[in-house]
Amino acid sequence: MSKIWVKKPMSAYEADIKKSQLKRVLGKWSLTAIGIGAIIGGGIFVLTGTGAYYNAGPALALSFVIAGIACVFAALCYAEFASILPVEGSAYAYAYGTVGEIFAWIIGWGLILEYAMGSMTVAVSWSGYFSKLLKMFGLHLPTWLTTDPQTYWASGNEGFSMNLPAFLIVLFVISILVRGTKGAAKANNFIVMLKVSAIIFVIVAGAFFIDPVNWTPFIPEPTTITENGVSHSAYGLAGVVAGASAIFFAYVGFDAVSTQAGEAINPKKDVPFAIIASLIICTLLYILVSLVLTGMMHYTDFNPLGKYPDAIKAPVAYAFDIAGQAWAGYIITIAATVGLISVLMVMIMGQSRIFLGMSKDGLIPATFAKVNPETGVPTKNLIILGIVISIVASLTPINDLAHMTSFGTLFAFTMVCVAVWVLRVKEPNLQRNFKVPALPVIACLGIAINVYLIINLSKEAQMYSLAWLAIGFIIYFLYSKKHSKLQNGGYGETFKAEQEPLEKPDLDL
Repeated sequence: MSKIWVKKPMSAYEADIKKSQLKRVLGKWSLTAIGIGAIIGGGIFVLTGTGAYYNAGPALALSFVIAGIACVFAALCYAEFASILPVEGSAYAYAYGTVGEIFAWIIGWGLILEYAMGSMTVAVSWSGYFSKLLKMFGLHLPTWLTTDPQTYWASGNEGFSMNLPAFLIVLFVISILVRGTKGAAKANNFIVMLKVSAIIFVIVAGAFFIDPVNWTPFIPEPTTITENGVSHSAYGLAGVVAGASAIFFAYVGFDAVSTQAGEAINPKKDVPFAIIASLIICTLLYILVSLVLTGMMHYTDFNPLGKYPDAIKAPVAYAFDIAGQAWAGYIITIAATVGLISVLMVMIMGQSRIFLGMSKDGLIPATFAKVNPETGVPTKNLIILGIVISIVASLTPINDLAHMTSFGTLFAFTMVCVAVWVLRVKEPNLQRNFKVPALPVIACLGIAINVYLIINLSKEAQMYSLAWLAIGFIIYFLYSKKHSKLQNGGYGETFKAEQEPLEKPDLDL
């Protein structure tokens, strides 16, 4: 049983870096743009509506503050790890080299949940904005082609339904990603500039249409919301904390930066920089936008079964519509429709690199580790992911997806805080280009806050996520442990690749 705690040696990581077929084309600003590309979209264009209605009301801004503080602790720990182990796989890779295989597997399994559910959440939200964009030009898709079956039937309808736009956008993104990381990064950089401009516009223009009445009371009295036969508590101080748990997915962007370390030109310096920079920029934008949004539109109007059923899918654009500023809605809807594509790109890229790292170690089938030598990306890996994500996104309600994504994110962040502390104690002499200040304090706070936020997730999200982890344990002992390269002596000798020079990297974008 002790073999499940075996650690991957540092020499194996060095060999992986030198023999990697991934192309090193990303500099610090491209990596920062990847972080911003993932962060701006999921939180501002998606979860502001669900967080305000289901959890915190106008106090959603406080939820973003709490989630941001929790993220700072985890981000610092991620940054130290990235300066030591600049490889694809994120928290999974960090844990494998510090704590052991079973610990790494569970983190990797949680990251799979995080990125898969994150991709699906964004795909569903993109569908909401795309449908709204079509309506602006007089085109209307039938409800049964834009709604998941559960929500469709809960509204009193019968027959077949699926979210077709969510299905198609995933396949479109896959078609971009399989062409190569450099091209995908250029597309992401352009979209990020567009999104940031749109967010600044929302903050400045929306400030003129704030009605302070919508902020009263700022923290609504606790109540119970019942939807699709399921009831849960909302609002009050507990709702603010629950809101922080629910919108935590919005901060997954800096985690996505670490998954791209295998394609960074100077990962030990640039990845920590990009992690911290993207988090600081986006946290400030989140707080300002949530204040403007809940000031423009009453939080109860985000009810998916109420007067504005689509508002929860496209909250920012609908807020301007309700304020009588349809022209602004056009700008925001176009920016959000295009902008959410970059979020989806980064989510799926991150997922595929985690699969790549786990597959190279033998913990999941080898097909996920095959990299196309021409494009430098794991093509089969991406195609398989695209098929699964597109199908589930077309059939699942957005609220369930968002909560399960938050669990995966919080779980991974907690484990990273533990693992970086363990490594500092066990390997104090490792070269660290970035060190977490006051590590025991930062790690303890990160662990405590993330665990507390997990406890405050909805019971359904906790139940589904724990079931996911249970399935992960079963798969590990039935398949992964038997096929692990580490368990079978695969890293017992020095790789020849350790003696080979790294390829000269391409110029930064």
